[in-house]
Amino acid sequence: MYSSDTGRETTRLFVEVSKLIQQSMRKNFEDSEVTMPQGMVLHILKEYGQMKISDLSDKVHLSKSTVSGIVDRLEKHGLVERTRNDEDRRTVYVSVTKAFEENHKELHKKAEESFEDLLSSATEEDMDKIVEGLSTLKRILMARKER
Repeated sequence: MYSSDTGRETTRLFVEVSKLIQQSMRKNFEDSEVTMPQGMVLHILKEYGQMKISDLSDKVHLSKSTVSGIVDRLEKHGLVERTRNDEDRRTVYVSVTKAFEENHKELHKKAEESFEDLLSSATEEDMDKIVEGLSTLKRILMARKER
């Protein structure tokens, strides 16, 4: 077991690293028409397929009104579309468009390159430690999830 000081330090570092990654990724996507929150929504829709705004908001951990606004903007760019349920017209689903599907590989590649650029100054030893630490964290989180 770890000490509470170690737990607090781990939490603090995790939050700081997450913020730094987000800031850097935002900077690399400034010239793109897709913002980070829009990218998260697109990623979830690509991974899970068509879903309701409420389900989408749960997946991206944003409010329904925020996600609805994001979907509005993505719809204007032709990247997502809304469709009504034939049985219950009040139910609206969101899905990615064919235009998005065509551009997805390029966006994904840009995100990967952006992240690789973030780590470009790391030594091989640094990378080994990062991979080991992240693998350990993943194992712990997966074990917790399975309980």
